[in-house]
Amino acid sequence: MTVLAGHFSGHLRELRNRVLVSFLTILVATLIAYAFSEYLVRFLMVPLITGHPTLARLVYTNLTEAFVSYLKISLLAGLMVGFPVCCYELWMFISPGLHRHERRMAKTVVFWATALFAGGVVFAYLVVLPRTLSFLLGFAGEQLEPLLRLDAYLTFVARTSLAFGLAFEVPFLMVMTAKAGLVVKGYFARQRKYFYLAILVLAFLLTAGDVLSAVLLALPLFCLYEAGILISHPLTGKLKTEG
Repeated sequence: MTVLAGHFSGHLRELRNRVLVSFLTILVATLIAYAFSEYLVRFLMVPLITGHPTLARLVYTNLTEAFVSYLKISLLAGLMVGFPVCCYELWMFISPGLHRHERRMAKTVVFWATALFAGGVVFAYLVVLPRTLSFLLGFAGEQLEPLLRLDAYLTFVARTSLAFGLAFEVPFLMVMTAKAGLVVKGYFARQRKYFYLAILVLAFLLTAGDVLSAVLLALPLFCLYEAGILISHPLTGKLKTEG
């Protein structure tokens, strides 16, 4: 009993140390990012300038808005920089209890989940945001002058990027579902129309009702869904044969 208690307390200490390392990494990265927060905001304004070249300034209407907005962006950057460290610490904590094939699977899962999420964020930054902002700011004219608030704009960019990052996980989830044997062969192809409808609803919700952003999100999701069908099809067939 004493041995088990000592073993358990050892795991708790290790978990505490790894959580502490992750937290300190995020904290330090956030502080460094805050020192360069002005450059980060300029970087995030690139889609705005691309979509509407004549609008290159943001405004803030609250005394603390600029400070809080810069702090939010710095924390987001700190989380992104600290994410690999958090994954590494988590991996080092759980890997001793995994079999060799489980370790390989975990590495594959982390790699593709991260790659697809990053791909969604890049697609939003390079393709979706400039076109969406160009459309939304196209209503400006002699009687309408766009005055974008700093906090509102940064929130819009972060929300759109996060929505596309999460949405690009669709084929990954489909493959994992097939590999786990939770669906039969041809399931995703047969249920295509229902999933397409769900994608449209999801895109509309993730983009907070912005029609253009919803369309720009739904179209690549349709392609990713079809890619998921192609990739998961042989997996479900193999699982069915082995069963």
